[in-house]
Amino acid sequence: MNDWMQRNFKTLALTLLWLLSLGGVALFVRRPTPTPIEIIPPPTATATPLPTVTPTPSPLRVYVSGAVSKPDVYVLTPGAIVKDAISAAGGFGPNADRANINLAQPLYDGAQVHVASEVAQATSPPVGVSGPVATPTVAPTNLSNLPPAKATLAPGTKININTASLSELQQLPGIGPAMAQRIVEGRPYRSPQDLKKVKGIGDVTYGKLAPLITVQ
Repeated sequence: MNDWMQRNFKTLALTLLWLLSLGGVALFVRRPTPTPIEIIPPPTATATPLPTVTPTPSPLRVYVSGAVSKPDVYVLTPGAIVKDAISAAGGFGPNADRANINLAQPLYDGAQVHVASEVAQATSPPVGVSGPVATPTVAPTNLSNLPPAKATLAPGTKININTASLSELQQLPGIGPAMAQRIVEGRPYRSPQDLKKVKGIGDVTYGKLAPLITVQ
């Protein structure tokens, strides 16, 4: 036996080496293919939209005049209507002409709401919303462009010093363009006697104006 192995040692060694090589090849062929690695990019950040800024509406400054309990300038909330302005002024006066005013009409900053009385005056402003009321802060530089004053007032007519225009004020005795401008700048007046606070109107001048003026 030992003699046979010695004679065939090289053949056995080559055969064993061949079998090992064949087994290695078979193992390599049967090895599973590795799964390829997939690189996924990070998600793109989505920009958060900025909140929309809504401007806050400004309050409304409205002058309520005529046949109401408390004529004056009132500050109302945005979206207010004529009914809100009259309520702020204490409601209708006893002689108010309620049928000729639109309570649902919307208001705007600087508007005037005038409630006519049942006996309307000749110089009353239009009923309802009008304006803005002319209250200039700087006197006009050229007073010669103002409309000419009328010589006299109609009998029984009174000028409302809170709402009259410059030309209407100049119909009063002793009131020229400059004095009419000072009267406008001194508004509003709570009573006719307040007119004496205007520079240039003393007791004598007021005595001539008293029968011809009103604040209603």
